[in-house]
Amino acid sequence: MSQTIAAVVLAAGLSRRMGRPKQLLPFGEDTVLQTVVKMLQSVPVERVVVVLGYKAVAVRESLPEGVEYVVNANYTEGMFTSVLAGLGAIEKDADGMLMLLGDQPQITAEVTRAVMDRFHRTEKGIVIPEVEGRRGHPVAIDINRYGDRIRGLDGAEGLKPVVRGYPDDTDVVCWDDASILRDMDTPEDYEREIRLRENESRGSHG
Repeated sequence: MSQTIAAVVLAAGLSRRMGRPKQLLPFGEDTVLQTVVKMLQSVPVERVVVVLGYKAVAVRESLPEGVEYVVNANYTEGMFTSVLAGLGAIEKDADGMLMLLGDQPQITAEVTRAVMDRFHRTEKGIVIPEVEGRRGHPVAIDINRYGDRIRGLDGAEGLKPVVRGYPDDTDVVCWDDASILRDMDTPEDYEREIRLRENESRGSHG
């Protein structure tokens, strides 16, 4: 299907377990969130919308040029409120929503491009990457088909009732890199991603 797709990056969380705003943590030459956004711009994704909440002003000021944002006033009520804010920001102009988390700087342009390419080619309404039977991000959703169903969810399980509830309308992109599964909630998670990034950088220059 030839459809317009917009990326929604969820970056509104309180970072309670991290102890400081993880969106603003250094990651190479950029911050964690800047890394995610610049990856999307490199794909390229024509439209990138970041959902802000906690420390919204500081996070907004860190965003690269050409990135849109929406502030979720209800961010303390959980991540699903950010999904709804992102959906509301794009639904008038986009057919598909590419959903990413703002604390997954290791997600590559390659897997993002693969998900988007499959979304444009398939007749299915949901495209999701999978490694060894486990599904990760980014996820592409046809919002013409699923927008109303998303808005009808109670949010208790996030988007799971949609992304897991329609197997006959889901196209899986098989991937070989477990980075699609990882996010960063704790200082230990952050240190792990820094180490992995440094190891990859040394490997690419070695």
